[in-house]
Amino acid sequence: MSVSKHREEAPETLNCMVITVSDTRTKENDKSGKVVRDALKSVGYFIPKYHVVKDEYEDIQHLIKEGGNGEDIDAIIINGGTGIADRDTTFEAVRDLLEKEMPGFGELFRYLSYVEDIGSASILSRAVAGVYHHKAIFSMPGSSGAVCLAMERIIVPELAHVVREIRKDLS
Repeated sequence: MSVSKHREEAPETLNCMVITVSDTRTKENDKSGKVVRDALKSVGYFIPKYHVVKDEYEDIQHLIKEGGNGEDIDAIIINGGTGIADRDTTFEAVRDLLEKEMPGFGELFRYLSYVEDIGSASILSRAVAGVYHHKAIFSMPGSSGAVCLAMERIIVPELAHVVREIRKDLS
């Protein structure tokens, strides 16, 4: 079956949990989280859960588990905490829960970042995606430029297709 046929069979609407990981941002000043939410809403997706959480491994995992166990969530979109500083724990928190990884997301994100935006600094990104409890998870850096790139060029165009693939063996 072709990719275009898969996309035709993909759900038209999704429920997404959005998580911003930051030690400094709040819901009031979370510019990148707003970019994520606006991008999802622009294609008719819903955001029943939105959180800003400190960059703490256990706290990030707690929210992912909450979304993964929720019947009302199809995908979890995370921004922030993916760098290489000691405080950056999002990558580990996500990776350690993934049942299946989609390495192509991080690879494509870094490639597009390199070509279109930040050049060789793209090696600092630890963007990661995969599946946890039959939910799609995408984790990207927290800069608004990185979020715009990931949402516009990768996540929004493929999210329904990814969810379709996850669900196809469940029925």
